[in-house]
Amino acid sequence: GTVRGAGIQGQRRAGAGIQGQCWKQGAGIQGQGRAGAGIQGQGCRFPGAMHVVDKWPSVQCVLYLSAALLAASALLPQWQNSSDFGGRCLLFAHGMWRNENITVGEQRFMVDEWGPRSACRFPAVTGILALLLSAAQAGCLLLHLCKGHGDTFFATFLNLLANIFVVFLIFVASTLVTVGFNMWCDTITENGRMPNSCKELQDIDLELHLDNSSFYNQFSIIQFGLWAGWVTWMAISILAFLKVYDNYRREDLLDSLLHEKELLLARSRRATIEKNALI
Repeated sequence: GTVRGAGIQGQRRAGAGIQGQCWKQGAGIQGQGRAGAGIQGQGCRFPGAMHVVDKWPSVQCVLYLSAALLAASALLPQWQNSSDFGGRCLLFAHGMWRNENITVGEQRFMVDEWGPRSACRFPAVTGILALLLSAAQAGCLLLHLCKGHGDTFFATFLNLLANIFVVFLIFVASTLVTVGFNMWCDTITENGRMPNSCKELQDIDLELHLDNSSFYNQFSIIQFGLWAGWVTWMAISILAFLKVYDNYRREDLLDSLLHEKELLLARSRRATIEKNALI
């Protein structure tokens, strides 16, 4: 009886040793799984992207403030030009120089058709939208910086779509202003046949019953503000894409860790069942 009891006690000790090995192996496999998930997450990163994403709120806030300033710098000259020209739009306008007095040979520029008002209104509306959106986004980012809150994957994805939409609008507005203003300059200089350049003609009274003393400077500032704003919003969109990708990668890593946790719990339940069976 004593020998038989000692044998049973030895079998129990052997079972406990097997259980300990199972626990150790399960913990080792879990550690390897976590390490693999971490390596996978690191391997999927863009080069240098994480460094930018870590400083995302501050960099994004600076870009939004810059975009707001550029939008304001493009809006003010548009308002001034509209006031100087009495609401007329010089973009895509048509006209020509005509001899006012044949004997004297004096020429006067006559506008046959002013440009469509929508060509001037669309850049103005786009500038207002970009100004409001950039100011609102900068305010939200400052609030998040103060409270330390982060955005969800869905919120960052919507932000990316909004940024891409603004990039498209500013690109269209910049193209309209550039092409329309070049057509106006080609019209008043007769495609370079006039002795004066487009910039020099703003210092000459065209006798159009309006103030044309600064139209060239105004549209130069407008073009700079729009194109520089477009570049800024492109940078904002790129950072927004990196933020969306980083959130997606983190959620994928979290799913991997949850899967490893389920596997560990399953191994623990099997080990418990085997222990009860041995007892």
